[in-house]
Amino acid sequence: MTTSPAGALVRRPSFKRPITPDDVPHPISCGPPLMAVRIVAFSGNTHRPSRTRALVEAVATEVARLRNVDLKIFDLVDAGTGIAVASRDALPLPAARIVEAIEGADALIVGSPVYKGAYSGLFKHLIDFVHPEALVGKPVVLAATGGGPRHALVVEHALRPLFGFFSAQTVPTSVYAGDTEIVDGRVSDAIVLERVARAAAELDVLLDLDLRQSDPRIAAAR
Repeated sequence: MTTSPAGALVRRPSFKRPITPDDVPHPISCGPPLMAVRIVAFSGNTHRPSRTRALVEAVATEVARLRNVDLKIFDLVDAGTGIAVASRDALPLPAARIVEAIEGADALIVGSPVYKGAYSGLFKHLIDFVHPEALVGKPVVLAATGGGPRHALVVEHALRPLFGFFSAQTVPTSVYAGDTEIVDGRVSDAIVLERVARAAAELDVLLDLDLRQSDPRIAAAR
């Protein structure tokens, strides 16, 4: 029913026809499922299990809760013996594979135990073999474990400048756990768990931005 300009009611003719398949709404296509993001978690500890391993695993687990990931976790001990060499070509095969995995990852979760106020020497030695251009724009979560609160700034004073040299995109929230905040291989402190969740969420955001490829100005400057 509708109203004519004169105010009279006018009945519209109705047209009925059989329902065809074209009348049925089709499912909305959201494109192919997201490919798994390649994440490498590296714990710079010379033994396993370790608190550093537990911390990087906690971050990795939280990232995996947010998106589909292809996760590889390495400890420094996985590099094997004989890594005290002067050139990358001389690295033993296990160590070379760790370096290659770090370079080929879409994102990194990196942790080190604190030694004398900084990261471990062997951790730094292995990172020294990474090609600088391989980490440009790569999202990285930084983590560390130590003996107490006095070591908490090692992430900001040592790890963040190191990955700043590589022009990596380190997430704003770093994660540090002292000797009482990881119990039986699990993060037990509520504040550390909160920082784990925040760092994982920030990494998730950086992965969506994909700063390494999305802006041609960045690619041209490499």
